[in-house]
Amino acid sequence: MLQRQHPAVYASFDRFPGPKGAAIHIQHMVTTLVELVGGALVYGLGDAVLPAYQHHDATEVVRFDQPTPHLLDRIQAYGRLLSHLLASQHHLRIGHFRDPWSGIPLLQHAQGRYPLIYEINGLPSIELPEHYPHVPPQTITKLRRFEIDCWSHATRIITPSQTMRQRLISLGAPAQHICVIPNGADLPTSVSAPPAGAPQQYGLYFGALQSWQGIDILLRAWQQLRDLPTLQLVICSSVTERRARPYMRLANQLQLHDRIHWHFQLDTATLQSWKQHALFTLAPLTECPRNLEQGCCPLKVLESMAVGVPVIASDLPAIREIITHAQNGWLVRPDRPAELARAIRILVEYPQQRQALGAAAQHTIAASWTWQRSQQALRDLYHAVLGA
Repeated sequence: MLQRQHPAVYASFDRFPGPKGAAIHIQHMVTTLVELVGGALVYGLGDAVLPAYQHHDATEVVRFDQPTPHLLDRIQAYGRLLSHLLASQHHLRIGHFRDPWSGIPLLQHAQGRYPLIYEINGLPSIELPEHYPHVPPQTITKLRRFEIDCWSHATRIITPSQTMRQRLISLGAPAQHICVIPNGADLPTSVSAPPAGAPQQYGLYFGALQSWQGIDILLRAWQQLRDLPTLQLVICSSVTERRARPYMRLANQLQLHDRIHWHFQLDTATLQSWKQHALFTLAPLTECPRNLEQGCCPLKVLESMAVGVPVIASDLPAIREIITHAQNGWLVRPDRPAELARAIRILVEYPQQRQALGAAAQHTIAASWTWQRSQQALRDLYHAVLGA
């Protein structure tokens, strides 16, 4: 049972905190909300490591950690616990949620008594088939109804890219309620020493390993760079080694076992060091519905640019909101290993161009993509809906 009444609730069907980009995003959103209203109930997912309950000053964190392996059962149980928590809260002034599983209980509790912010970074009706290709069509239809219900009754909708905003409008979301607040990045205050054992020259991929990230495309591109024996590929995975094994097997099949360095779930400082000393980082996103229809605002792209390291990324609408080809990064057509390999070769063989791209990338972040700017935009939105 919660120990106090809260002025706000932030709910997300995500593990928080954690190494993935979603958790970093949530940290900045929650911090802004708590600073503005003086406290919050934060509800999310737990695991064997994170405690089910934490209390810090005016904030209580509750994590759903019931062992329910089937996804739909887990979603329903997650919603029931949120409804139970909300039933004890009588002084909420604002609610902020990231998914329909959190939104439906909040809509039922709020009943128009306090404003609700629906933060849409991705739509389950688009993302679920990427995870589960055999999900029945009627399930997708039901998910879309939940999404529509949430955005139809939310006071405001937040999304991180113009690409996503246009997609939501095409699906019927009210354009006048949609506010684009992108992800951000922090500029480094210092340069760390190179990581222990780091190759002299390496390209870096960091982040999760879902199919839409294009890791298989990256490995096949690297196979075409055998004439650059000193160039190594470093992959810093935010997930466990077990989940990376299919890609590790592919790397072995491509005879890349001596060209790739694998690291898993690194702490923030160590990962930052790998970013700062890379020749470039890679975001080989695939041309799939998840990346085309809903767009994204990849933290891996922003964080690389913030440390002055150029990014080689897939030429997708949401990426073009951040990177201009050959000015502050390098864009390649997605799903084409040969084109990705050629781009890598250019940045290896022309160091002055590589350095110029990195400097321009860092300037882009400083001018337009800091977390400070994003948090101020969120603060302004909260003020508007609270009437303060």
